[in-house]
Parts: sequence; C-alpha cells; structure tokens
Amino acid sequence: MFSFFKKKKSKTSQNENEKKSDKSLADVIAQLKKSSDFKQKSFTNKETNARFTIHFISTLIEDKIVQKDILPYLLNGKFSGLDSMKNTVPNVECTVTGNPETIAKKVLTGSVLVTMEGDDKKGVLFRAPVELGRQVAPPEVEYSVEGPKQAFVESLDQNINLIRAYLPKENFVCEELTIGNMTKTRVAILYIDGVTNEENIQTVRQRLKDIDFDLVLDSSIIEEIIADNTWSPFPELMDTERPVKVAAGLSEGKVGIAVDRSPFVLLGPSTLSSFFASLDDYYMNWYLGTFIRVVRIMGILFSMLATPLYVAVLTYHPEMIPKELMATLVSSRESVPFPPILEALFLEFTIDLLREAGARLPSKVGQTIGIVGGIVLGTASVEAGLTSNVLLILVSLSALAAFTTPNYKISNTVRLLRFPFLLFAQLWGMLGINICAWFILAHLLRMTSLGRPYLEPLYPLRISDMRDALVRLPLKNQNVRPGFLNSGKPVRFKDKKKKDIDE
Repeated sequence: MFSFFKKKKSKTSQNENEKKSDKSLADVIAQLKKSSDFKQKSFTNKETNARFTIHFISTLIEDKIVQKDILPYLLNGKFSGLDSMKNTVPNVECTVTGNPETIAKKVLTGSVLVTMEGDDKKGVLFRAPVELGRQVAPPEVEYSVEGPKQAFVESLDQNINLIRAYLPKENFVCEELTIGNMTKTRVAILYIDGVTNEENIQTVRQRLKDIDFDLVLDSSIIEEIIADNTWSPFPELMDTERPVKVAAGLSEGKVGIAVDRSPFVLLGPSTLSSFFASLDDYYMNWYLGTFIRVVRIMGILFSMLATPLYVAVLTYHPEMIPKELMATLVSSRESVPFPPILEALFLEFTIDLLREAGARLPSKVGQTIGIVGGIVLGTASVEAGLTSNVLLILVSLSALAAFTTPNYKISNTVRLLRFPFLLFAQLWGMLGINICAWFILAHLLRMTSLGRPYLEPLYPLRISDMRDALVRLPLKNQNVRPGFLNSGKPVRFKDKKKKDIDE
C-alpha cells in the first residue's frame, strides 16, 4: 500500500547515510552556524575556572529559562566534567550524549547544547523550548449549541492534556512516534488499554511506522497516507477538533491519532453513519436527536439527487410531471435557451464559486460576498433568461442541505458526488441515476476503515449497532460498545432493570 512512498535506496543515498553517520559534533555545529539565529557564547566557571560554551538557536529557546535556570548554576556550581555538569543544574531536563544526530535533533527542538573546552566529542543538552501557541478557544468548524466549548490547538502536549481531562484513567495510553523525513513531526497514538482491540492498535502503529514521506504538516496528510483506499472520495477516518468527541470515541474502543501542529485529531475505525452523527444529538432528548439525525440524512440525499432528478425528468421523463406543475415549469423555462444540463451545471458551478470565494476571503468580507453575490447573481441570471426560477430554488436548497452534515469532509464529498449524478442523468435519465447509485453503493460495500467494514451496521448487518447509527436510542439502551470494533470490553455498563421502590 505504501509502495508509492517507499523507494529503494540508491548508491548515492547509501553514501549520504554513511556520511551522516560519520559526522562529528564539530560538523553539526558548523552546519548550524550557517543560520543567523544560531548563537554561541563562552563562559568561565567561577569555582573551577573551567571554560564552557553554550550553543542554541535563539528562535527556539526560552531566554528566561537560560538566564535564570541554567546559566547561574553553570557559572557558580562545581563540576569537573560534562557528567558532573549534568547534576549541577536542577529542575531542568538534561542529557549527556556524543551522538551527533541526537544533538542536532534536540538543538532543533529547543535544547541548549553545552560543551567544555578540551572535549569536542560530546556535550550536555538542557531542555529549554519556547512555548508559542494560542489559547484554547471554542470550536470553529464543529460548533455546538450545547456541551463543552473547547477545541484543540496546534500543540500536541496541550491537546493530549485536554483529552486526559475527560479520561483521567491509568489505562489511557499515549504512544509517541516521529514521522516525516524533513518535518520530524511528533505523532501520538491514543487508545484505552483493555478496551481498544489490539489488532486495531497494531494496524495504526504499523501503518504509521511504514510512512516514508518528507512532509507531514497536518493530520489530513496522515489520513490520506494510511487510508485503506486513497482513491475514494469518502473520508475513512473521522477528524475532529473537539476533545470531548475524541474522549467519546476512545471510550467506544476507537484509536486516536494526534499530530503536533495540527488542531484536528483522527479517530478510527469509522463508519459512514458516524459522519452524520453530531454531539448535539446526545445533548437533547433521544426523540429529538433521532428526528434531527433523520432530517440530516434526508437532507444529504436531497442535496445529491434534487438537481439530477430535475435534469432527468425534463430531458427524458416529462410525463412524470403533474399537470398542475407543468404550466409553472413551462413558463419558468420559456426564455431559457439552454438544455437543463447546461442550466444545472451553470448554477452548480456558480454556487461552488461563491462558496470557495467566501471561504478564502476574510470572514466579514466572505459573508458579504456569499449573501450579496448569491442574491445578485441569482436574480440577474433569472432575469437574463439564463436559468429558471425552479432550478434556482432547487440548487439553493441543495447547497443548504449539504451544510447539514456535522463533518466538513463528508459535505465536500456530497458536493462532488452531485456532478456524476448530473452526468448520468443527462446520459440515461432515471436509469442513469440508478446506475450511478449502484456504482457508489458497490464502492461503499468494498470500502474499509483500518480493515473494518465502512457500511457497518448495514453491511454486515448488526442489529445491536443500529441503536446508535441511523437513529439514536436512549443512552440506557446503549450499554454495549459497537460490535465492529471488537472491543476487549464489549459491555459498557450493566443493564439494570430494577423498578423504583414506589413502583
């Protein structure tokens, strides 16, 4: 699966690796000196008159830690060598090493290198990274009316802290890896030991270790690389910016993937039905939660099929139009010189252009462009006779229905699938829509997420998992974890059916 990213090492690459292994500490320092933010300062210890030099990258170092927690102890403490220097500075993480690769890695991630005069083969590394990042803020993409208002930030440590606040358990495990030949990105595998299936953990662990790619800038890149089917338009892993959603997924037995410098965490294995479920469904009565979820699914189907049905009926099946509606359609299209397919494509591309323009512009300007542009272009196109009123209403409702999905990536999938349906509707009418639907269904039946069926609980059919798929039954009836996860502890809690004392 990862053959695209794995290449056989040539003789030149092997020679380069040999050269890297032959590098000395002096070679590393000489390479770092080429950067203007790399600093070197020499000092003399007041007790032993030992000469030492500190090396650091100023943009990665917290100056207060160096000035208050490291340098005073090195100037006034007693040490005879690098090994004793390690015990001189308290309360600061430090390492003594002569490995050039380790030294380069730690200096480039916020450590201060200290070397002594006369010893050019090893040094002491004191951890002093600068903490740059934004404060925890409300979610911007997955906004929720009720529930916690916390979202992930671009710091891996802070994101794990937010998750641990919801899961203060000793069996919550965080395994850290480093991925990316150039970016050296920290990636954490999150799971609950004893609850999460070991096979799912091993699948994620192995796929992450097999990644041989230079740039890992965000969790979306990892999602694409480790996906079972990279050619599918459907997202295979759930991405979320909400810690409470990650905690809920881990408690079910899923595996989380957190990436440093990314405000989104991945959850898997995932099913298609999970992309239509929102946390708001659990913050209200189960009747309302089920009703809204069904409305959401119906909205997605309407968004994909409304415009193709319009094209198919007007092109091939006019007899399906009721007599009462025929006069309205005729009067609406009498001045339109284009066939229904060109009319539909024009409006669909216009809606997508407005959506992209609104997303790329600053927020206040983007909202204005979306509202004013939609009104002006819609009115002008109808008055100019380029489109009909009926189709304008259908396209507007379809665009609105696509936003009912709680996950942004699945809404993009719905936008994309509308165009194949339009093409098949133009070619073969209602038969074409059915053929396209069967192609998509066959694709979904073959899809997997981390090796687990993507259409579960519909295929394979699992009645027990239906209680939180298309509908949302009361929480007291959801005492069993999803069957497709094969959890080590399938029972969440015992179903107590005792009556109250006054019954």
